[in-house]
Amino acid sequence: MKIRPLADRVVIKNVEAEETTKSGIILTGSAKEKPQVCEVVAVGPGGLVEGNQVEMTVKVGDKVLIAKYAGTEVKVDGEECTIVRQSDILAVVE
Repeated sequence: MKIRPLADRVVIKNVEAEETTKSGIILTGSAKEKPQVCEVVAVGPGGLVEGNQVEMTVKVGDKVLIAKYAGTEVKVDGEECTIVRQSDILAVVE
């Protein structure tokens, strides 16, 4: 996939959601929650955004935690990904 985000945007790809609960119940596709842990696929250059200087703190390959309904879902070359602002990223998962 070739996509280059602009400004403070970050392209993320969802990490697969759990298919079973902790107690062992298997979930159907509609019962799974939207994953909040994602992998960073591409990072914009940062710079001046709405009058504020933005420095990008995430990098490609980072696992991040995002807000539940953040971003715009897009499909590029048959792959689904989400484009979010860096400010929609809540934390880096280590």
